[in-house]
Amino acid sequence: MSTSDLEQNRKTERDSDLDKHGDAKKPSSYPSRMGNALTKWLLTWGVETRGILPVPPEERTDTQFFKIFFLWFSTNFNILSFSAGTLGPAAFGLSTRDSCLVILFFNMLCCLPPAYLYSDGALSRVYSATWGPKLGLRQMVQARFSFGYFGVIIPCILNLIGMFGFSVLNSILGGQTLASVTNGNLSWTCVFFLLLMATSFRMAHSICQSGNRRYRYHFTLLIFLRLHRPQLHGYLFSFHFWWHWGWAESICRPRSPRNQAVAVFSFASVIAGFVITYSALASDFTSYYRPDVSSLKIALYAYLGYLLPIVSLQCLGAAVASSAPLVPAWEAGWNLGSQSNVGGLLNAMLSPVGNFGKFLTVLLSLSVTGNIAATFYSISFNIQLFIPTLVVVPRYVFSLVSIAIVLPLSIVGSHRFYDTLENFLALIGYWASDYIAVVLVEHFVFRPRNTLYSSTMGYDLTQWNSPRLLPTGIPAVAAGVLTFGLVIPCMSQALFVGPIGEKTGDIGFELAFVLCAVLYLWLRTVEVWWRGVI
Repeated sequence: MSTSDLEQNRKTERDSDLDKHGDAKKPSSYPSRMGNALTKWLLTWGVETRGILPVPPEERTDTQFFKIFFLWFSTNFNILSFSAGTLGPAAFGLSTRDSCLVILFFNMLCCLPPAYLYSDGALSRVYSATWGPKLGLRQMVQARFSFGYFGVIIPCILNLIGMFGFSVLNSILGGQTLASVTNGNLSWTCVFFLLLMATSFRMAHSICQSGNRRYRYHFTLLIFLRLHRPQLHGYLFSFHFWWHWGWAESICRPRSPRNQAVAVFSFASVIAGFVITYSALASDFTSYYRPDVSSLKIALYAYLGYLLPIVSLQCLGAAVASSAPLVPAWEAGWNLGSQSNVGGLLNAMLSPVGNFGKFLTVLLSLSVTGNIAATFYSISFNIQLFIPTLVVVPRYVFSLVSIAIVLPLSIVGSHRFYDTLENFLALIGYWASDYIAVVLVEHFVFRPRNTLYSSTMGYDLTQWNSPRLLPTGIPAVAAGVLTFGLVIPCMSQALFVGPIGEKTGDIGFELAFVLCAVLYLWLRTVEVWWRGVI
């Protein structure tokens, strides 16, 4: 895309946003005039103010499709992915071999929903990531065609809980890592304030770009690439123990087949909860791409952007967690201040290079800002869907509100990171399975019948904000609620162990997907017959 095309795209969005935010009517109050002036000034810097309003085809002009890979790569290439991998050996008692196998195969499966491929004759279509270019709708706006105008509020609330939860976890882990450099002498309040200010800087330079919205992935990626050189001897040492001890751990501490299966499935539910929830926000970042883009291309970029960083860092985390008890310095960092201190472990791994290692640890702590910034971007859309009257508020305002919410929550939960991580990731996967099942059944089974709108995959885009024209949402909500009648007995987590989960391990998210798909198919069929329209 030429420079003139980019400038024209930015001018188009600025003009449309100015029309919506103040040129049509001159505000009468002083706060309104100040807010309007601030919005206009931010627009000149390329800050995006568009909320849940659909992106029209003439504004979907971005052709730099490779950015979707680097967006998700830099979002997931951070210390939270590393910490999730440590749960296998540390929380579930799995060997490094078993942990890595669970990480590999369940991530290969669970990365599909955010970038789900399927073939329809000669055309390839993709769930989630490529719906943005095809429809110009944000992810939860698309969900209105399944859950209805009011029913979508429920998955919006659950999605907000999940996104705020991930932001809190990232903030706690980043703060924990930053505090480990000072041996705990830096207060948590100061740590979180510094971290969220860094996130604000990252948001201003990587997320808020108009038109093609360039994502500055280089910062996080280069930090980790640079980090590998001074840390290489530590990694080789870790994998030496992984090979000689981690793989043999299951032999040294044998488990019965039943207990092994319980641990494997319970850890798998944690891994699923880490990545499957991206399905509820994937197309938020692709709405400006050209609609004629190859869906296969977008799908592969998204899938590899999820899979490569998550699998590599989670496997590394499992290997390091298994090796830590065998390296006194690592074990001391792992137990610094509290058991399972991931920040202390990372600082101990870098300690052989002295003060430069502390500098690199500080950079590692900042790696979470990319994930937080991307999450704040999607949070703003969900707030507007949760409270539709807030659609008139510029989107960037909600990103600032999110910082005010995450800061106190991070301070409160700062000393229970590991327990919070284990419980949160396990529980969040259940609702996401329901959501994916509902949206996929709607897309595969019911939308192809709407042949009048085949050019938009069966979706009448004029209905996106019309409660009476959209589905009622009753089948989707009912199917999701009824599913938990079987999910709860199948849970096997620290908070609750059901009678089925006690024997099989946690199989809740798998059963949630299957049962919700069956229930929604039946209930939605009844609704279509009763209303006479899709």
